[in-house]
Formats: sequence, C-alpha cells, structure tokens
Amino acid sequence: MRKNHPLRRVVLATAATVSGVVLLLSLKPSSDPGAAQAAGAGAAAQEAAQGGSGAVVSGTMTGDAAQTQYGAVQVRITVVNNKITKAEAVQAPKGGTSDQKTALAVPKLNADVVAKQSPDIDTVSGATYTSEGYKKSLQSAIDKANASAGSGSSQGSGSAQASGTFTGDAAQTQYGAVQVRITVAGGKITKAEAVQAPKGGTSDQKTALAVPKLNAAAVAAGSADIDTVSSATFTSEGYKKSLQSALDKAKATAGSSSGSGDAGASSGAAQAKTVTGSVAQTQYGAVQVRITVAGGKITKAEAVQAPKGGTSDQKTALAIPKLNAAAVAAGSADIDTVSSATFTSEGYKKSLQSALDQAGG
Repeated sequence: MRKNHPLRRVVLATAATVSGVVLLLSLKPSSDPGAAQAAGAGAAAQEAAQGGSGAVVSGTMTGDAAQTQYGAVQVRITVVNNKITKAEAVQAPKGGTSDQKTALAVPKLNADVVAKQSPDIDTVSGATYTSEGYKKSLQSAIDKANASAGSGSSQGSGSAQASGTFTGDAAQTQYGAVQVRITVAGGKITKAEAVQAPKGGTSDQKTALAVPKLNAAAVAAGSADIDTVSSATFTSEGYKKSLQSALDKAKATAGSSSGSGDAGASSGAAQAKTVTGSVAQTQYGAVQVRITVAGGKITKAEAVQAPKGGTSDQKTALAIPKLNAAAVAAGSADIDTVSSATFTSEGYKKSLQSALDQAGG
C-alpha cells in the first residue's frame, strides 16, 4: 500500500487517536485525594471491626461515652466471628426535641453500622450532634474489639473467659435500682440473678414477671444482648445495664489473669488470702463471713459474727457449720438456705458474696 493511500491515512489516524486516549487515562488519578483518604480510613476501620489480621473476635464491646451538646451518646456492638451483628445506643440525648431526634437517628445509625461494618456511616440529617457522638463511641467500641484481638482474646465481654461470681453496678431506673449478679464457669454464664430490683406497688408484680425471664435470657444468650420484657421496660433496661457491668468485670478479671482464661486463679497466684465480707444485718442480728481463698478456691469459711441470745444460739449453732461447709463445697454464694435458720442463712450469703467480690470472684 502506498504511503499516501487514503485507507492507510485512516488507519494511522485511528491508531493515533486510540494511543492518545490510553495515555490520558494512564495519567488521570484513580480518584481525588479526599476520596482516597476516606476509602483508606474505611478499610482501616473495617479491619479493626474484624479484629485485625487473622484474629477472630466474638463478644459484646461497649464504646466510651461521647459527650455532645445535647447529652452523652454511648454505643454497644455485638461481634460474632469478626462481623458486627448488632449495634445499639445504650445512651443517647433525652428530653424535649432530643427525644424525637434520638428516635429518628439511632435506628438508622444502628442499621448503617451493621450494613457497612465500619464507623464510616452517614450522618442523619437533623441529628448531626447525635450522629457524630454515635460515630465516636462506635469507633471506641471497634477499637476495643481490635485490642481484644491483638491481646489474643477470642471473646469479648459478652463471653467472659473468667470463672467466678461477678456483681454488676446498680443501675438506677425510674422505679428503683436494678443490680445483677452472674456466675461464670468455663467462659459461660451459668446463673444470673437480680440482687436488687424495683419494689412496692405494681413494681412487685412487674419484677416478679420480668426478672425470671431476664435471668433465663442472660444464661441462654451469654451476653447482655437480651430482649426487653414487655410491660417491664425500665426494669429490663436497668437489668441489661447492670448485667453488662458484671460481664465487663468478668472480662477485666480474665484480662488480668496469666492468659489461662480462668479468672478464679487470678494471675495464676496460688498464694492464700483471707477476706472478710461486709456485715449483713438480719432481723435477729448481724452476720459477717470471712473466707480464705487459695488457687481460686474457697478453702475455708467462717462466721465472725452471727445472731446470739435465746433461740438464736441454737439456730446459729445448727446453721453456721452447714453454711461454712456449703460455701467451701460450692466455691460461691450460691448455697442452700438452712431450714429453720432462714434469716441467718440469707445474711450469711450476703456477707459471703461481699467477701467473694473483694477477693475478685
């Protein structure tokens, strides 16, 4: 084909055009710097949520409370096999227009977290402060999940690797305080009970209805991610807060151990220590218990105070030896009441639990 042939000129022109387009595409940035930075941050956050490289994380992590202009926001996430399966706000602004904004924003934020698996979520229009506080607390929860993975812990606070009895902080509600105690063995909640709950008037009925259901749910779920009992909303919410506090204490105790995951051995220490519980007042007199703990077990229990005088002498002489033996055998305050010495038994268990709390289990 001659150099000046028309068809040759068309082919050359087409080739030149294609080469120019390829060159322009190769020089064009893949994205603007801001977008690239956001993508990087999202990827890093997702890696944190998934427990870092190769680590498997499961459990419940509560972020630090983020203060906003209208109140605190605190987020709790549930992670199962490196995925966020649930997000919830345990604190959010209340009162006035904040109630409406919280009701509007929080469900959307919760759903967005589960969908995106990162703190890179959208701000809800009309609830900017709540959204920003939510994201800060969410990031804190994800950081805790990442730290849990980095420390080699395979479980979060929802499945504490401690063994023992842990009493959560009392949660104040509109109708009274709720306080939960759990017994943990082999990383599982084996028993949950409310040591405080609202009393008086209709609260008695609601407590009687709700607490057994909440106790059973806590054992079944192994976490504070349990359903609210209908018609006992305040009691349920208080229960869950105190339950989470107990789980956090179990996790903290496990974290301070020597990596065995057994908090009862507290840092592997086998050295015996003696702890005296608080005085428990009863209808017939004070009861106070002292225990000796070694290797994470109660090796001795004794009553340093017990009811005296009249028939109390006989009841004390009957009950205390049985209670002491039961405490050593059970290794906890979950022991039977001695028949005909109910008040002494209840006081004994309260003081025993106080001693166990001081001993760290």
